Amino acid sequence: MSYLETTKNVYKDAALTPDVGLCCTTNPIWELPGLKIPKIMQEMNYGCGSTVHARDLTNNPKILYVGVGGGMELLQFAYFSRQKNGVVGVDVVDEMLEASKKNFVEAEALNPWFKKDFVDLRKGDALNLPVEDNSIDVAAQNCLFNIFKEQELKKAIAEMYRVLKPHGKLVMSDPTCEQPMNKILRNDERLRALCLSGSLPINEYIKMLTDAGFGTIEIRARKPYRILSPNHYPTDELIYIESIEVAAIKDPMPEDGPCVFTGKAAIYFGSEAFFDDKKGHTLLKNQPLAICDKTAQAFKNMQRDDIFISESTFHYDGGGCC
Repeated sequence: MSYLETTKNVYKDAALTPDVGLCCTTNPIWELPGLKIPKIMQEMNYGCGSTVHARDLTNNPKILYVGVGGGMELLQFAYFSRQKNGVVGVDVVDEMLEASKKNFVEAEALNPWFKKDFVDLRKGDALNLPVEDNSIDVAAQNCLFNIFKEQELKKAIAEMYRVLKPHGKLVMSDPTCEQPMNKILRNDERLRALCLSGSLPINEYIKMLTDAGFGTIEIRARKPYRILSPNHYPTDELIYIESIEVAAIKDPMPEDGPCVFTGKAAIYFGSEAFFDDKKGHTLLKNQPLAICDKTAQAFKNMQRDDIFISESTFHYDGGGCC
């Protein structure tokens, strides 16, 4: 049995018998006017963060969500979309599609604004999406891509890139791990399916996205997620796993490489009212400006004593230099 078949079986079981402990997110359930999320959706929230951000969802976007789970994030996306087939949900597991379909009946009863046909559920594979080229404004996946091995991950990212419109966003939440994992962990099909042993270091994760052509990357959150301890897993050392929330934007690739925002800022504190690097970056005196890592390095290379560059906070919420 391949690791992808193992994954399908894990989530088939999770669809038939909701497993509250399968994944765990520290994010609170959305509290928005008129939005009521059925308890069953909360129990089937098999993600490690959130991919729903209001600022991504203006102007009636067409939304794609891959790996539907119990439908909770699909419902949240529909809250902002509110149009027939405005949200496309794709899953390879028949039982998960059927479970989410039933959950939407309950969601419709709880939410007067919601109609089941706001969500278009489709049987499909992340490696071969049943979606047209350049047709999606916002694509999302939560705790799915970390399951894939390298070649499948490249294909899944390429498929998301294919279906996005120019300047469209791929919003993701996945476990990451900076520590090395041994081959036993990496090759354990069930641990990979459970969103544990497929975790990549953040820099490798970002490179996968930029290699696919995404010109702008935003790191929006980085949070504690799981511990693999020698008492319970085949490892000689304690391994710390984090959850990361990322947006990859289908912007043209700049000539000098991608813009990757990891939460750095620049502050000018010189004698003039502002500093202009003549490359599109103007720093007002004592006003922090969010900058990408590439711009941060360019400022450091100037070796000025009147510009402060902060460390990465791994939290970027828009605005800034690019």
